[in-house]
Amino acid sequence: MKAENIQLGIAPIGWTNDDLPDLGAENSFEQCISEMALAGYTGCEVGNKYPRDVAVLKHKLNLRGMQICNAWFSTFFVDGKREETLAAFIKHRDFLHAMGAKVIGCSEQSRSIQSTTKAVFKDKPIFNDEDWAKMAQGYNELAKLAAEKGMKVCLHHHMGTGIQTPEEVDRYMAAVNDDVYLLFDSGHLYYSEGSQQAMLGVLEKYIDRIIHVHLKDVRDEVVAQVKANDLSFLEGVKKGTFTVPGDGVIDFKPIFDILDQYNYQGWMVVEAEQDPAVANPFEYALKGRQYIRDVAGV
Repeated sequence: MKAENIQLGIAPIGWTNDDLPDLGAENSFEQCISEMALAGYTGCEVGNKYPRDVAVLKHKLNLRGMQICNAWFSTFFVDGKREETLAAFIKHRDFLHAMGAKVIGCSEQSRSIQSTTKAVFKDKPIFNDEDWAKMAQGYNELAKLAAEKGMKVCLHHHMGTGIQTPEEVDRYMAAVNDDVYLLFDSGHLYYSEGSQQAMLGVLEKYIDRIIHVHLKDVRDEVVAQVKANDLSFLEGVKKGTFTVPGDGVIDFKPIFDILDQYNYQGWMVVEAEQDPAVANPFEYALKGRQYIRDVAGV
């Protein structure tokens, strides 16, 4: 890959998990960002221990040569919470803009089961035509609000939500305006379909509308347990569904090749939530960084 096109970040969720605060409760914010920098990353997303005072956060990141590239935002358009979602988005947008980020990764969390005890495969929500219309209208509005600050909105397809499968990604992309984009997450697509080809198909199909990339690997044997025992998304996380690139079943070389071929410019963010007591986050950050260096050449 062309090194000048790519910025490499990592998500704090390997150190402290927002969905399961007990995972990594012992890890401090400063330890997290110090280890990210030491492992060779120049950016990160935002976790639950990060200070929200822009001056304080910028200072601590600048000391380590780090910057904020994105932060998760939950939308609830399908649930009919349009006004609340838009008001919260404006605050979130302004914080990220002040931090220098250019993209805002959103997830439609209406009826999501990702934080519940429900079986992630059997009980995922299915949106009807009215739901899709509400979602699309909402995301089109978010794009306009983001554009006011020179930013772009992308949707994070996610296990346990109404936009999880390639077919649901297709429906989302067809429903929204061209100024609404996609966050491509290798792990969530592979997890959903159990297929490298299905995952790559989404990447190739929408490469022109992908503005942020999550590099997440998957352990097939854990996914098999999740399916066989009707486990929840978070039970899978604790058992080790996800890991860093090069440690699971996904071959990332075709991903890097497609991104390079189409001249993708932006962030690639390693995101691999595991139990930090089992998978030392610094060791895994180093492992992921070395793999990307070896395979992508960046």
